[in-house]
Amino acid sequence: MKLLVTGGAGFIGSNFVRRALNDQLPGLEGAEIIVLDALTYSGVRENLDPIADSPRYEFVHGDICDAELLDTLMPRVDGVVHFAAESHVDRSVRDSSIFFETNVIGTQRLLDAALKHGIDRFVHVSTDEVYGSIEEGEWTEEWPLEPNSPYAASKAGSDLVARSYHRTHGMNISITRCSNNYGPYH
Repeated sequence: MKLLVTGGAGFIGSNFVRRALNDQLPGLEGAEIIVLDALTYSGVRENLDPIADSPRYEFVHGDICDAELLDTLMPRVDGVVHFAAESHVDRSVRDSSIFFETNVIGTQRLLDAALKHGIDRFVHVSTDEVYGSIEEGEWTEEWPLEPNSPYAASKAGSDLVARSYHRTHGMNISITRCSNNYGPYH
């Protein structure tokens, strides 16, 4: 199996890549990985240093909004794990335009390329912030999307785009909505 991992130089994405290439993720033993990352404010190439010499790893410096680049990468992979996103609420309050461009349009371009090239599996990594605020308790996956920031709204938009490709085109798509993460490389 060969995966395209977008945002793989970021904190969460690089953890996935390191674990996958160290055969610590069941079902991905022996997988090859192409990391696509724009290396902006949160993508750090050094996060991938522990696996940089792996023969199963390739790094591509590029943008998920670049349809031509995506057309060169998609024929080489079997699946996509999509971590790439603009993040941090405070940044989205100052200027939300890049959030909608990367998170919504970038996701749509990835999905278009995956559809065009018959990609079997697409995992879209989102955030629990799409649900809004809760005073106490917990949400279910059926909870309505009520984002409270431009960041969360852009992620909710990308979730809905991904869902639409599943419903419209029958693509095998999973949307994950994790809570805050912390740990090494953070």
